[in-house]
Amino acid sequence: MKSQGDEQSVSAHRTGQALWIEAAGRCDLRHETVPAIRPGEVLVRTLYSGISRGTESLVFEGRVPQSEFERMRGPGMEGHFPFPVKYGYSAVGVIEAGPSELMEREVFCLHPHQDFFVVPAERVTILPVSLPARRAILAANMETALNVVWDAQIQPGDRVAVFGAGVVGALIAYLSSRIAGTETVLIDREPRRAALAAALGLTFSSPGDLAGEFDVIVNATASEQVLEAAIGLAGLEARIVEASWYGDRSVTLPLGGAFHARRLSLVSSQVGHLPASHRARWTYSRRLAKALDLLLDVRLDALISGETPFSELSAAYARILSRPDTLCHRIRY
Repeated sequence: MKSQGDEQSVSAHRTGQALWIEAAGRCDLRHETVPAIRPGEVLVRTLYSGISRGTESLVFEGRVPQSEFERMRGPGMEGHFPFPVKYGYSAVGVIEAGPSELMEREVFCLHPHQDFFVVPAERVTILPVSLPARRAILAANMETALNVVWDAQIQPGDRVAVFGAGVVGALIAYLSSRIAGTETVLIDREPRRAALAAALGLTFSSPGDLAGEFDVIVNATASEQVLEAAIGLAGLEARIVEASWYGDRSVTLPLGGAFHARRLSLVSSQVGHLPASHRARWTYSRRLAKALDLLLDVRLDALISGETPFSELSAAYARILSRPDTLCHRIRY
């Protein structure tokens, strides 16, 4: 039997709240019973969560294809696609009950928007001491960006074009620019994203201003027109990485012309699997811990475009997702 010093526990159930998407374009905060923890579990009191606009928009609009219902289930998700469903995957909180060595530690967890929740202790990752909890909500996006950079196989000296100055695209360009000798450009049709690029120390371009050929091109826009443009900008045997997800939309690509003659590679990157090049040595937990380490740069605060109290989330959720200037929106608990 464990002593009280080995593991703290809560004996009574408590009530919390969670955001549920009830139907297309409609959500609400539901009251839920938070279970008492069992050995090996922790109770997390959420400090912040992050809204990932791209994926959460598809879920909110009911655009998850039936073929992806199981693959799209996230940790802690409840309900069933298309609706009702409790969704989200970027929570930062503090341990209120659990193993004594974790008590009062700030942690990141892949979990929907909820003020208190219980998960197995192995599901939480302790934040680096110098990483503010308010910035750690970017961890899931940074983990995705890191996986894309691995899939892109960017090498020192490469010319790299990243289309889409959303959170993931900006983080991909940020990581790429830190590889020695790379010439990385972040591209977006919205000129106001130039300020974001400047805040991150990146070169910015509008799509029509690009010139020359690139060694690696990443599409993070979910636009088939952009993907078509990427084929035209790719050099001989270049690598094009599709980092966005189109939900239930079909895409048509011109694979005649230069695509075949230039021996181009078109690859998909998805965070649900580690790249083959890293699978033998890396685990998901090691990748997430590295993503948190990569968030120590204070400049990354520029990717958080707003903040809303959790109590107001159901009323504000649709507006947050629909605003074109939304990057990562922080929810304060």
